[in-house]
Formats: sequence, structure tokens, C-alpha cells
Amino acid sequence: MQSEVAHSPSVLLVEAFYGGSHKQLIDLLKENVDGCSVFTLPAKKWHWRARTAALYFSQTIPACPSYRVLFSSSVLNLCELVALRPDLARLKKVLYFHENQLVYPVRKDQDRDFHLVSDVVVFNSLFNMDSFLSSIPSFLKKIPDHRPTDLDHLIRPKCLVLSYPVHFPDVSRLLPKHKLLRRPAVPFHVDDITTAAPGEHQQISGDEVMRRSEEDPRQPTSGPADQNPHGEGDPADQNPGDPADQQRPLHIVWPHRWEHDKNPELFFNTLLKLKEKQLDFHLSVLGETFTDVPEIFSKVRCLLDSNILSWGYLSSKEEYLQVLCQADVVVSTANHEFFGVAMLEAVHCGCFPLCPKALVYPEIFPAQYLYSTPEQLCKRLQGLCRRPDVARRHVVAVDTASFSWASLKPHFQALLVNERP
Repeated sequence: MQSEVAHSPSVLLVEAFYGGSHKQLIDLLKENVDGCSVFTLPAKKWHWRARTAALYFSQTIPACPSYRVLFSSSVLNLCELVALRPDLARLKKVLYFHENQLVYPVRKDQDRDFHLVSDVVVFNSLFNMDSFLSSIPSFLKKIPDHRPTDLDHLIRPKCLVLSYPVHFPDVSRLLPKHKLLRRPAVPFHVDDITTAAPGEHQQISGDEVMRRSEEDPRQPTSGPADQNPHGEGDPADQNPGDPADQQRPLHIVWPHRWEHDKNPELFFNTLLKLKEKQLDFHLSVLGETFTDVPEIFSKVRCLLDSNILSWGYLSSKEEYLQVLCQADVVVSTANHEFFGVAMLEAVHCGCFPLCPKALVYPEIFPAQYLYSTPEQLCKRLQGLCRRPDVARRHVVAVDTASFSWASLKPHFQALLVNERP
């Protein structure tokens, strides 16, 4: 158990699952908000943390009259904690939902937990909030009798959406030359892309990406969609059909947890179809592994051995970013995602994203990066394997800067002041 107590602290940060994005958020708040005391438990045994962490923290968090705000992720049973520690009940309580259990694809429906007491309920995406609130009525119907009513209507006024703040490091030194050449000089907004004036940077549409990737590889890719932000011709246009861009196999990266809810079966089955069609590609499979790794990983590793560049979790952030910078396409096949830090990190590193047209993805990614069916995913990857230069010349129309800590810091600081809504 980790605990850090500030001098005359005013903000109590409690994290029952101190790992991954949960850890990153707590660390950001601790480093950037004055007067924080931090109490955490290691990121192990999620269900045990959800069921018992409140009891543990009730015994280990010291009484402190200067506390004004309590911030916790939804893993913690805040109801139990404030019941066991009445002195904490008076604080402004902020509960942050990285995910929600009402729509989590659990194996057994009775495994779901439900507990909520908070002054402010914060969700990392609109999809997270809407899916949570809309699932409450059906969840309550499982209660045999004496059901509470209108809980969703009671909770909604307390809710707000505040994107998860991603730390985007400067990766310029890790980017290959072709990514540096097409990197926007300043952050841009998706809404600005389609209205670019002649001579300014414009974006290739989804249909255009598909058309170009299906063209004869011997034909150059050119036109205003490939100009750089300064209005000068892209060096790739000055040398159409750069042999290095065309001949080097497409590098596909899958940077997700090795768990069933990320649907690795769909991803690997798609890659096996590419191999059946004798399409060449390179592959990096990253992400953390836990106790139960889906069998598909061991089954396909030998089948894809000749394609693999990197396989397994990289504990070094530098090495992880280096792989993302060298990759061309990042793929999500998730059937459970409320934000998707790994996808945004990959886009920051210049990868072309392909995501399901579902979950949180339409909220973040324009339609040109979304697929609706496994067949569409396979078709998109087939086209990009045949024309890897299309992915390498494309500037992704996602404003990652709006999800950065620099942009979101003022909102989190305002959240942690002692003012009840």
C-alpha cells in the first residue's frame, strides 16, 4: 500500500487499483495539484479491490481536519468508506469513472457490482456516461422486489464528462523521416480540415484512402490532400511513389491488454486471412498480460512468426513509444472500451488508426477510421498492405492536443476545489 501525506492537505486522492491509466491520473493530479494526500493499493485482483479496499482504507487513512475534497476512481466502494469513516462524509466527493461495470462484458451477469455515493460523478467519455445511466433501469429490474426507482434521473444532474488527460511526450527524436515530414506544425481541429483554403493542409477522406489503397501500386499518390501544413508540396509528391515507402511491408501494431474484452481473436483471425492472401506485413503485439491470457496468443504466434517484429509487454516507455513511432497502422478490435489511451498514443506517434464503429470510438475518431464489420476491417488492411505508402503519407485528422494534460489541467484543478455543485 502506498501513501503520501502532504503538509496540511486539502485533497485526498484514493485509488484502490493503482496501475495503468488509474495510476497515471493519480500521479498527474499529485504532481500538479497542491495539497494532495495519496493512498493507493496495487493493481491486483480487481474484484477483491472493489469489495474490500474501502474497509482497508477506513483503517489506514488518518483523520485530518484540513481535508476538503475526496477524489477516487469508481473501483472504490465509496459508500462503504464514508459509512465506516463519517469524518470523510463531509468532504466534497468526486468519483471518476475510467470504465463502468454495468456494460462490462462479464462472463456471469451476477458478477456485476453497483454502488454509488458522490457529489460529482465524472466520466472519461460521453459513451461511458450514457451507457452507465441507460443501463441502470435494466439492472434494477434484476432486483426481485422493492426496487428503487428513478436512480438514473437522480444521478444525472451530478454527472459531467471530462476526458482522461493523456501525457503526450515529445517523440520527434523517435519518428522516422516520413512521419516528421508530414507532422502538423501546430495542433489542428478536425472541423478545420474540410474547410482548408487552397494551399493549406487538407485531409484525405475515408473513401479516398480506400480508393488509393486499392489502386495499382505503380500509380503515384498525389494531390492537395498530401500537402504539408505550410502549403508547400510534400516531399513525397516531389518523388511520387517513393520506393522505400512502397516496398517496405506495412507495420501493424496492436497495443492492448491481452484479455478477452479486447477481442484478440478478431484481430489475429484477420491477420491470418491477410497471410492466406499472401499479403506481406510486419506485426507488433504489445500490451500488458495478466493471469489468464487468451489461448489465441500462443496459437497464432508460431503462425505469424515471420511477420513479428515485437511481441509482448514493453516495460520501458521509451521502447514502447519507439515501436509506435515505427508502426504504420494501429488497430483496435475491442468490444469494451470507454476511452482508449493506447489508440491516442499511437496516433500521437503517427499511426493510421482503425477502430470499431462502436463504443467510444465514434466520439474521438472521424468516420474514415471506423469499420463496422470484420469484413470491412479485413478489406481496409488488405488495401493498406497493398499500398502501405497511403498510410505513411496520411495525416490523421484527430486533435490529440485536446486530450492532453495541458488542455485538461484547468478543468481537473477546478474539480478539486472545495465547492459543492
